Amino acid sequence: MNENPLTEAQDRPARLTVGVVGAGRVGPALAASLQLAGHHPVAVSGVSDASRRRAAALLPDVPLVSPEEVLARADLVLLTVPDDALPGLVAGLAETGAVRPGQLLVHTSGRFGAGVLDEATRAGALPLALHPAMTFTGTSVDVQRLAGCSFGVTAPEELRMAAEALVIEMGGEPEWIEEAARPLYHAALAIGANHLVTLVAQSLELLRTAGVGAPDRMLGPLLGAALDNALRSGDAALTGPVARGDAGTVAAHVAELRKHSPQAVAGYLAMARTTADRALAHGLLKPELAEDLLGVLSGDVDRTEGGTR
Repeated sequence: MNENPLTEAQDRPARLTVGVVGAGRVGPALAASLQLAGHHPVAVSGVSDASRRRAAALLPDVPLVSPEEVLARADLVLLTVPDDALPGLVAGLAETGAVRPGQLLVHTSGRFGAGVLDEATRAGALPLALHPAMTFTGTSVDVQRLAGCSFGVTAPEELRMAAEALVIEMGGEPEWIEEAARPLYHAALAIGANHLVTLVAQSLELLRTAGVGAPDRMLGPLLGAALDNALRSGDAALTGPVARGDAGTVAAHVAELRKHSPQAVAGYLAMARTTADRALAHGLLKPELAEDLLGVLSGDVDRTEGGTR
């Protein structure tokens, strides 16, 4: 056994055998991207029929084996399982002796840093946390989307260059995230991406209820412009009735939502309150208009029905 697996890893040939534990939407796409960079996927594990289909589509001719066999065959192992399953998986692989000294062990969880791999590290693994800041479909389009995708990278300092090099080989852009900042980093991405999907889907439903025949065509240009403006200008890009202080319009929105989509009211009010706070803080919402608006957002709809009382 090599007494210095880290040195061995730094000196090893650039092309690696790659294994995937957890053939969800992420793992096969990353392995396929590494294959395009000249690495060699050699094994994948997956339990569900959907996982097996994804593996067959993105990694054809790569054998489906057990997680332990994946580690036995691969120099670089991608652990692409749900966040809550990751600590148990790592512990199990370490306890069974599946981890090999000098083996690169990469997880793709946004929540965890390299510390979640500690048990495997004690067994000689080289721990990397590489989280692609991208939404995945489980199809070949994901490989294309990795071009220019930012990755949240966390690793021991001596492995930082190796971690960043792998991200670059996948076409991504490495962004260093400190271990303690991983949960906050992941929360920020969830607010921006996961909640966006919910908001867009809800907006589509409401437009259909209002009789719009092609709500996707209506929303596409609007949301594209709003996203571009927000990325460029932050809070200065805020528009709409809340930022303007149009309490009567907001009251009408709430009343209509209560009639047609009661489940949407709580989300509307929460986002409108947050928007009002940010608009006030940045000087977009005039303080003299905020009182009636905040009254509506606290549930006092009568205050603005037909005007200010």
